[in-house]
Amino acid sequence: MTEEVVIPSIIIEELRKRGLNPEDTVLNALMRVINLDPNAIIEARMELANKYLIEGKELIDKDPVQASEKLYKAAEESVKALAQYYDLKDILSRVSERGRWTVTELEKVVEAISKKLGDWFMQSWDVANYLHVWGFHEAKLDPEAVRTRFPYVERIVNEANKIIGVKPKQT
Repeated sequence: MTEEVVIPSIIIEELRKRGLNPEDTVLNALMRVINLDPNAIIEARMELANKYLIEGKELIDKDPVQASEKLYKAAEESVKALAQYYDLKDILSRVSERGRWTVTELEKVVEAISKKLGDWFMQSWDVANYLHVWGFHEAKLDPEAVRTRFPYVERIVNEANKIIGVKPKQT
C-alpha cells in the first residue's frame, strides 16, 4: 500500500535544482534514517516499480510524455531492487556514500544483472532509457512509439517480481 506525503514545494524545487529526484531522495533518506532491512527496501522498490508500470500503461494514450517517464521509473526501481537483491555491495556502497544513484551506478547494475539473466535485460534497459530521453526529456514519442516499447519495460518489472518473489501485478 502506498500513502501520499506532502513535501513543501520549496524543498522539491531545491532538490531539482541540485539535480536530485525528490521521490528517490526522500525514499533513500527514510531508508537510512530508519535503517530499513534490505528485504524491506527491495519490497518497497518493487511496489514502486509495479505502481509506475501500471500508471505508465494507463497514460500511454493520454500523455505519452508522462507515460515514458513512468515506464522508465518502473525499470529504474526494478534495477535498484535487483541491485539490493543480488547484494551488489560495491555499487550500493557508492550510492550510499553519495546519497543518490547516478547513471553510472545504474549502468553497472544493468551490466551485472545482464550477466546473470541474459542480454535481454540490457536491451530492455536500453529501451527504458530511450523512453526516458526521447519520450520524456525530448517529448518526441507518440503513443504508438511508447506502446511498442511497453513490453520491454513490462518484462523487466515482471522478471524482477519473479526473481524477488513479489506477486506480479496485472498490466
